[in-house]
Amino acid sequence: MKEKRLYLPSEKEQFNKLTTARQVEREVIFSDDKRDFAWMKENVPCQAACPALTNIPGYIHTIFQERYGRAYEINRYVNILPGVLGRICSRPCEPVCRHGWPGNGEPVAICHLKRVASDFKPTGHRIEEFMFGPSEKKVAIIGSGPAGLGAAHDLAILGHKVIIYEALEEPGGMLRYGIPMFRLPRNILDPEIENIIRLGVELKTGVCIGKKVAMDELLASHDAVLVTAGTFTANVLNIAGESADHVYSGLQFMINVNSGKNIFVGERVLVIGGGYTAMDCARSAMRLGAKRTIINILTTEDYITVSREELLEVKSEDVEIRGLVSIQSIEKKDGTLSVTFKHNKLGGYAPSGDRIAIPIKGSDFSETADSVIYAIGQRPDTGFFDNVVKLNKKGMVDVDPETSMTAKTGLFVAGDFSSGASTIIAAIASGRTAALNIDKFLMKHTRRKKIVRLEQYKEPLRERNWDFIPKQAMPVLPSKGRVDQKEVELGLDENRGKEEAKRCYLCYLKFEIDPSRCIYCRACIDVCPTNCIKLAEDVQVTREGTSHITVTNKWDKVTAVVIDNKDCIRCGKCYQVCPVQCINIIKTELIEQDIEV
Repeated sequence: MKEKRLYLPSEKEQFNKLTTARQVEREVIFSDDKRDFAWMKENVPCQAACPALTNIPGYIHTIFQERYGRAYEINRYVNILPGVLGRICSRPCEPVCRHGWPGNGEPVAICHLKRVASDFKPTGHRIEEFMFGPSEKKVAIIGSGPAGLGAAHDLAILGHKVIIYEALEEPGGMLRYGIPMFRLPRNILDPEIENIIRLGVELKTGVCIGKKVAMDELLASHDAVLVTAGTFTANVLNIAGESADHVYSGLQFMINVNSGKNIFVGERVLVIGGGYTAMDCARSAMRLGAKRTIINILTTEDYITVSREELLEVKSEDVEIRGLVSIQSIEKKDGTLSVTFKHNKLGGYAPSGDRIAIPIKGSDFSETADSVIYAIGQRPDTGFFDNVVKLNKKGMVDVDPETSMTAKTGLFVAGDFSSGASTIIAAIASGRTAALNIDKFLMKHTRRKKIVRLEQYKEPLRERNWDFIPKQAMPVLPSKGRVDQKEVELGLDENRGKEEAKRCYLCYLKFEIDPSRCIYCRACIDVCPTNCIKLAEDVQVTREGTSHITVTNKWDKVTAVVIDNKDCIRCGKCYQVCPVQCINIIKTELIEQDIEV
């Protein structure tokens, strides 16, 4: 199969160092072989770790080529909100980045590069959409957070009429009301939401399902209903005094702050909790005039989910973090709050993997505060279901993981509403999965599937010396200047972005030795800077598609010279020295393909 593609100079195309428009013809193969899927999962760990399966090497390489619009679209195909995620993604891809493995340096700044693509896409960049014809089907989505937006985008693309019902006054859910503007500017959020709404999605704000519109009525007037209402009920402390004046849940505190409401914090603030919401509350309190803010956590900084970078920014704003304490009670005395804590010691590990904190008897101590903010998690509000479906013992709706559907035909659930509080990227992925399941339910067959795209390259795409480029630091506002809602992280400039993009190993490039042409000269082994080229006695592929290499150092046992792509850094040295050109470089990408029926 041949694929023709026109590269346009408007995106500063530099393929083969050419800057003029050029037509390129290459051989491309589309595969649904499970071995190719298994290879990608095993050898492209960043993409496998991303809930949305973002083509991370693909968009990073196009940043290196200065094709920022293309990089933005590669992101948007699957994660829908690249500018948003380039600022606030939880970055599950970065801890598994092969550049961060022992001896390889620090992980690539994958999230920051996503922002580079968004920041530097050309003015007037054209959003790419591939629309299906109208289906005459109508789908209601309850909630306009990341899961609802991801589902709305895909359902609209698939030709369905989509109506979003949002209880709050503006769309975005936690993106707008839970995250402070100094982390996510609204001039970034608003256009990316509008790029979804403009597809013909009808948005109805200020509509609370269960009050203004009954669930039964919604089900009767739509072909399918998807609930993506998030987790807008705060967990409670269950201690004396938590309902006192100036004691806030982290969720309500951030909603008030982001809605522009006046909220009293006073000079001394105690924050309870160790997640991102607790950090946002503490940083927001300082911007509201607090003189001293202390975050109190059950264990220590080593065992909370917040990134090291976030902790650094929190501390640079003079927020204190106190570990190994648990709150016991709150009492209002003479206009101030008296808060009692116990000291903790570290215990073992819970089944979830979290470190256990054990209160120490007789270690109580008290402190005064002007306000207390407890950010200890949220849960879904299921009150609007009106007995349409039953809840499980955890108070959650039972959902078939294969179909995203509840026991009520036509009623689907996705995002944090089905899983509990998770991450933005996980919510988007869940919403998109639900959209495909709804489409299959409505149309009675699958119309879009994942497939592996294989394309052969004629030369390496990296240079060996790029491996030694240090990670590019994110510029930030000086800590003394963080008194309002100005964005703290300033973004990498084009030069830093390109340098960071060079660091990526481009793990989606598969280096293979053709055994029918190999002459066993060992030239590739001699120049290889890692132990990735091996003498193999046997190579076996399992039914699941994973491979196992039996290595030998005895020449009479060698049946092939093979490249273990898990250890390969794609430097291309082997390709350059091979005298018989028996090494192939194949770009291997996971894509979504429409199915013609």
